[in-house]
Amino acid sequence: MRPDAPIRGVIFDLDGTLLDTVEDIGHAANEALGSKGLPIHPIPSYLDFVGHGSLELMRRAAANPVHGETEETVVIELEAAFQAAYESHWSRATRPYPGIEELLDSIAEKGLPMAVLSNKPHRFTLKCVESLLHRWTFSPIFGQRVDVAKKPDPTAALDIAETWGLAASSLAMVGDTTIDLETGNNAGMRAIGVTWGFHPRDKLMAYARPLADSADELRGLLGL
Repeated sequence: MRPDAPIRGVIFDLDGTLLDTVEDIGHAANEALGSKGLPIHPIPSYLDFVGHGSLELMRRAAANPVHGETEETVVIELEAAFQAAYESHWSRATRPYPGIEELLDSIAEKGLPMAVLSNKPHRFTLKCVESLLHRWTFSPIFGQRVDVAKKPDPTAALDIAETWGLAASSLAMVGDTTIDLETGNNAGMRAIGVTWGFHPRDKLMAYARPLADSADELRGLLGL
């Protein structure tokens, strides 16, 4: 895709891109760790743990610096405990980032299709979008599903392009982590990174330039 070519559709990551979710995720993960008598973490630590799905989240959160990786059976139990805790309070602190609502209004006014592609468990992805982003049409909405490879595998992103009947090269993949940007690059899309989420600027710069520091800057990069 030429840098000046118009973008015809936008695929968004969810956590750290559209919604600030780290506090609710961190509290649920700490609750799961506590249920097994394992050390908990300060909420900002979860910025380094998220992005690869809930099983990997708990594997990283439970890693012991002395004894190494936690047994897989324990990790599986922790993930189930995390999901149960998150189910009960996933929306206590979760909100759209500043400027996101106005950005989505601009995209909708231009008539561009929008989708959500997340490594968050699918049912929670649906809950978040349908509850907090219900004013806008996202179709499809894809979270982590057992039958589809997670990001950065491009399969789901390319499925969205096919659903829309648009060339992958005409679409933007917008996200806050290197995983999202790898996904966009792997799919042959324009990868656009945002710096207000989970991964810092220096990590993102290896996968996408320029980066957006605000929703207004992202609006410009999307040609709105």
